[in-house]
Amino acid sequence: MELPPATQRFVAACAEIGYSATPLVFPEGTKTSKDAARVAGCELRQISKSIVLSADGFPILVLMSGDLRIDTEKLARAIGAQKVGRADVEDARAATGYAVGGTPPFGHATVIPVYADVSLKRSEEVWVAAGTPTTIFPMPLNELVSVSGATWVDVGE
Repeated sequence: MELPPATQRFVAACAEIGYSATPLVFPEGTKTSKDAARVAGCELRQISKSIVLSADGFPILVLMSGDLRIDTEKLARAIGAQKVGRADVEDARAATGYAVGGTPPFGHATVIPVYADVSLKRSEEVWVAAGTPTTIFPMPLNELVSVSGATWVDVGE
């Protein structure tokens, strides 16, 4: 099956940074963590959500285990921000170049700080979005943190 245009763009962005991604297409959708875990055949904790937030008005990305939510107050303290909240859909797309529900953990349109919640350490391999709400792929956690340039934080609820 041919990859959607946004996923092709993500694969090209990966190649530019020297990473080879092989996304899988699931027409039934991977927009939610539960959807992604179901089609991937993995546990919910093995889904790495890529969530765009606003920290003091600037975009950041948090990689969070699919079975947990982000505590924005803990996140603000962890990164030294006064206020952290959800980025609106337009700001998230402008920062990453991708639609919400398919935001990959790296290969973004702009350089934004990336944080990885320690809950991800429960899995050696995680599944991540590949540019659309129908494309995901597995990758070793150590590669995810390395390629995304993520900083570890403890911000789960």
